[in-house]
Amino acid sequence: MARKFDAGYYVSEGFRSIFTHGFMSFAAVCMIVACLIIMGSFTLLAVNLDSMLGDLEDENELAVYVDETYTEEQARAMSPKIKAVPNVASANFVTRQAALDQWRAGRENNELLADLPGEVLRDRFYVHIVDIEQIAQTKADLEALEGVGYVGAAIEVAEGFVLVRNIATGVALALVGMLLIISLFIIANTIKLATFYRREEIAIMKMCGATDGFIQWPFVVEGMLLGLTGAVVAFFAQWGLYQLVSKLVIQSNGLSLVTMASYESMVGTILPVFCGVGAAIGVGGSLLAIRKFLQV
Repeated sequence: MARKFDAGYYVSEGFRSIFTHGFMSFAAVCMIVACLIIMGSFTLLAVNLDSMLGDLEDENELAVYVDETYTEEQARAMSPKIKAVPNVASANFVTRQAALDQWRAGRENNELLADLPGEVLRDRFYVHIVDIEQIAQTKADLEALEGVGYVGAAIEVAEGFVLVRNIATGVALALVGMLLIISLFIIANTIKLATFYRREEIAIMKMCGATDGFIQWPFVVEGMLLGLTGAVVAFFAQWGLYQLVSKLVIQSNGLSLVTMASYESMVGTILPVFCGVGAAIGVGGSLLAIRKFLQV
């Protein structure tokens, strides 16, 4: 009964099996959709937290205040040393007078501050860092420089955000891994129920000399088609759910500081990943399901 690889035969058999066992196929697709949406939701949460951390790195500044005894020329001369500190991306110098002008501009009745001399403030550098996770070490390195009075940095806020991001990423990865394994066995059992009704046909084919590969390929195609169908449905369902959450975040005043990445900007990554994971779950489940019935 052995025969050459016939893709047309395997694809037609795979399609036939899907429609022959319509309810089981529908159940398998629903399980794949549910698992992919859950996995996708946690993954997108981790991606958005990482994106927000990147935005925080771009916007976060350390204020390096120069010793008040330094002249403006001495303060400006510190720029190369500050920029040479590890994890420093850029350092912008601001004079005492410029800092005072900025302070006045943000306050009402600033005419009362017109006679306030610039010497009441210090020359300072506004420093942007590369990696916010190293903010504490960078602050310590800057404070160790000669001529630095003190460094202002919201370390607790930055470290708290990093902690939340790391926990969310870890939980997302753990859940994705667990759901992937669970999905594989659920799909395998779902397909096994459909395969059970064909056990006699498989046994006859084995006794007639059919190879395991010849018997397995239609089931592999069936599983792949179910997986891809579930992936496409999950992709659009995830899109709608993501848009809904984004709209709620925008409308919520309490979440005004939260920014979400555009789903459209991630389509090129999400769709291939969903299709790959869906196909892998379908094929893997089919192979697990058929393995028992090949032992004739």
